[in-house]
Amino acid sequence: MTPLYNRRILIVDDMPTIHEDFRKILAPPTAAKSALDAARAALFGDDDAPAAAAAPPFELDSAYQGQEGLALVQASLDKGLPYAMAFVDMRMPPGWDGVETIEQLWRADPRLQVVICTAYSDTSWEEVFKRLDARDRLLILKKPFDNIEVRQLAHALTAKWQMTQQLAQQIDSLEAAVDERTRKLTLANEALQSEIAERKHLEAQLVQQEKLASIGQLAAGVAHEINNPIGFIFSNFGTLEGYLASLFRMLDAYEQTAAGPTLRALHEELEIGYLKEDVPSLMRESKDGIRRVRQIVQDLKDFSHVDALQDWQLTHLHQGIDSTLNVVASELRYKADVVKEYGEVPEIECLATQINQVVMNLVVNAAHAMGSERGRIVIRTGSADGEAWFEVADNGSGIPKDVLPRIFDPFFTTKPIGKGTGLGLSLSYGIVQKHQGRITVDSAPGRGTTFRVTLPLRHSMVAEAAPEAVPA
Repeated sequence: MTPLYNRRILIVDDMPTIHEDFRKILAPPTAAKSALDAARAALFGDDDAPAAAAAPPFELDSAYQGQEGLALVQASLDKGLPYAMAFVDMRMPPGWDGVETIEQLWRADPRLQVVICTAYSDTSWEEVFKRLDARDRLLILKKPFDNIEVRQLAHALTAKWQMTQQLAQQIDSLEAAVDERTRKLTLANEALQSEIAERKHLEAQLVQQEKLASIGQLAAGVAHEINNPIGFIFSNFGTLEGYLASLFRMLDAYEQTAAGPTLRALHEELEIGYLKEDVPSLMRESKDGIRRVRQIVQDLKDFSHVDALQDWQLTHLHQGIDSTLNVVASELRYKADVVKEYGEVPEIECLATQINQVVMNLVVNAAHAMGSERGRIVIRTGSADGEAWFEVADNGSGIPKDVLPRIFDPFFTTKPIGKGTGLGLSLSYGIVQKHQGRITVDSAPGRGTTFRVTLPLRHSMVAEAAPEAVPA
């Protein structure tokens, strides 16, 4: 690095003759300069003479009082041409003494190298150093001073100033490099953390996808095995119901034509009257049970083949929600008030019956989350950035934190046995996944639950063929 020499020196002394002495030593006429160069060569060695000769000359400025010296220092700083060092007299009546002057100069420019010049021996240097407290920038020169010593001090302190500046620049450059490196490392660390989080998210998606695929294969097999016997059981049950009705008619007719004592006794013993009332009730309950089994089988089939119901078509989301609310009106009538907060939503391309099924599952779950008091269910809709969304929010009991990660698992339910199959949310999850959408939940005990479903406005066959991403 090529040094930028600063050879500017300030002389602060109340005696004009002192200024003349410094100029003769540090800035002599040309004739005298050669003799001084020769003396320097003898003192420092021949090898240093060319370098010394190549150094720029000293630039000297004079001030006769401390206040004047401070003004020159401040002016030099304003011009961007600071002094490298100053020779300051110790006693300069009637103004500041040397210590006060140095204090003021250092307040203006802390980098200034200073030499105290004094002819008095009564000065308390301990007090001086205690006040100035900067021995690394302060030297003492006794008057009368030696010419060589003055010149050595001038060379050494201006060089020291320059090296200090270069070191400060290097430190600044190093700090800037460290800051830049730190910034890059921070960005790299943030990118790494983001990548780790994304990888964990993808791993969780893969686990969920494999879980759904496995249970889907199981569901398909179970549905196939159960569907056939359920079909003929339901058919036979209907026939049996007709047979029983005919038998009861025959029994009524027989009782009316042959009501003897033996028959009446047998009628009472067998509680025929009770059987006439109880058998139809048992038949109805059994038939409802068979219908429930058939519905579970259908849910299993839907779970394993969510794309086998209908074709993709443009659908008004609000119409689907309204029709679904009509279907489940009896489920909601005594449990919650439904509030609609519809936004602007264009037509979406979807499997309409499946989206309606998602709406139904979420709304029914919201109704079941209500306590003893009548609750409130809010359905909101909107669209943005090529997507439509709807929310089903309730003020029910909420979902515990430890349960939240499992709510989309097939067959997982918090309802009592016989009250739920645990397929509603898992079916909804699979349907939304098939639509390349997202389903999220926000819930806490005592605060209620909000499910949000986000769907693309248009279905992409390319996206359908691509690996499906499982929403978080």
